[in-house]
Formats: sequence, C-alpha cells, structure tokens
Amino acid sequence: MNMTLALLLGAALCYAGMAALCLAMDRHHRQVWNRTGATRQKALRLIGWLLLAVAIWPCVRAWGSSVGVVIWFGLLSAAALVLVFLLPYRPKAAALLMGVTALGGLPGLLWSAG
Repeated sequence: MNMTLALLLGAALCYAGMAALCLAMDRHHRQVWNRTGATRQKALRLIGWLLLAVAIWPCVRAWGSSVGVVIWFGLLSAAALVLVFLLPYRPKAAALLMGVTALGGLPGLLWSAG
C-alpha cells in the first residue's frame, strides 16, 4: 500500500471516529442537533469505536505492526487536536466533516484492499 494513501486513509478514519465519539457526548450532541437522542448517541459511539479500530489497518499494512501502531496513535492525536479547535466554534462543520471523511475513507479503504 502506498504510504501517502495509508496516511490519508488513517487520518480520515481517525478524524471520523474521534468526531463520532465527541458528538456522542450530550453537550456536543445538543450543539449539532439541538436535542439529545439516546439512540443516535449509542449509534455514534459504536460507529466511532469501529472507525478507530478500522483506522489502524492501513497504518499497519503500510508500515508494519510496530511503526504502524505508533503512526496510528499520532493520527489519533492529530484528529483530536483538530476537533479541539473546530468543535467549540463550528460544531456543525465538524459533524459535516465527520460524514465526508467517513464516506470518503471507507470506500478508499476497500479500494486499497483489492
């Protein structure tokens, strides 16, 4: 797998997963949807954890198990930093970007696997 593609896919999936976990929290969920929804919040938690678990795959495939895990942790940190600056000021943009990165990252991941 191309290392640039692996880095982009890992970053997109890490951002989508971290954003889903953040939007599952009551405060941020209300900022985007103006109400709480227990079913949607549970779904966001599940989707967030699954996206984070899937995000490790392109990193490990491109760099191996030892370096790939370290790069994955770095991508998690970078995604969290982006959310720290974006979520308080533009929560709806953060949610939109979550959808774009998830919908762009998952097909890219399937395409790279073949």
